[in-house]
Amino acid sequence: MSNTLTDLGEVIASKLPNAVTASGVNDFGELVLNVKLEKIVTVVEFLKTNSAMRFSTLIDITAIDYPSRKNRFEMVYHFLSMYTNMRIRLKLQVSEDGMVPSICEIHPGANWFEREVFDMYGVLFSGHPDLRRILTDYGFRGHPLRKDFPTTGYTELRYDEVGKRVVYEPVTLTQEYRQFDFMSPWEGAQYILPGDDKVEAK
Repeated sequence: MSNTLTDLGEVIASKLPNAVTASGVNDFGELVLNVKLEKIVTVVEFLKTNSAMRFSTLIDITAIDYPSRKNRFEMVYHFLSMYTNMRIRLKLQVSEDGMVPSICEIHPGANWFEREVFDMYGVLFSGHPDLRRILTDYGFRGHPLRKDFPTTGYTELRYDEVGKRVVYEPVTLTQEYRQFDFMSPWEGAQYILPGDDKVEAK
């Protein structure tokens, strides 16, 4: 199967030499293509309409945050061909202030996926018909899946019994609360756990 996927990747790369920068099969047996940002629509349309491939089912669109990279975000697209029973993964890189062309016109189901990536990571999609938050509230600040987003968030939401309404308040936690010690006794911790004193007594 890996030989078939490798051959398929080479065929796609040869058909779209100005769009695909690399192709290969990863350790999980999945075909992965690296695509130029500005050519994502061309590649997706080709994969869907080519009679030998017909990757007509969009499975997912997501992103990965690499804060230290110049192009901070890596977009990941997953497609399935119900006709050939094969899957393909597309990857592209985009900077924090860059924009990714929307594929909604080719795959209408991309609408909510792209909105989710915008909501969670802050990635913008040019040509999207309705790019707004989908999982967080309208007044939410920040993008929760970015690596630099604090685990406690910036605000908390609660229902005020006196005012009979929902209120937003800044999160106020002491610094001690933010320090978590996940060290276990197997990692050389210098403290005694409950019950350890019984072992020493013997």
